[in-house]
Amino acid sequence: MTNAAIDRDTFAITFQRRVRASREDVFDAWTKPEELSAWWDPAGREIACEIDLRVGGAFRFGNGEHGLVGVYKVVDRPAELVFEANGSIGTVRISDDGDGTTKVDVTIRCASAEQLETMLKMGVAEGTGRTLDNLVRYLS
Repeated sequence: MTNAAIDRDTFAITFQRRVRASREDVFDAWTKPEELSAWWDPAGREIACEIDLRVGGAFRFGNGEHGLVGVYKVVDRPAELVFEANGSIGTVRISDDGDGTTKVDVTIRCASAEQLETMLKMGVAEGTGRTLDNLVRYLS
């Protein structure tokens, strides 16, 4: 189960998770190579990770052909990351839920309906769902 919402009108896949960690800890998990490498792989394997955390800075994480390479468009600690990767825009919004948890909203916005369908067929929704579940476990 991915807990993903698919919006074919806006070519977007969205996810939401809640974690018992501070916004700063969630942001660090997304932006520190030693942390991201521990949880990002959907299968739970440790991955290689390089991050140049600045607007215009590049990142590369993954192993072999299943990696993700992109460029940061917005870096707003501890609230938001926006990046371009694989021809789509990823957005991570991190907010205080007011009950001791932090809400993480992730959106993958594709450039077209065709790209969205290709990504869905490739299992991006399922893989990202597992990745976010790994994040929750990592921060718990």
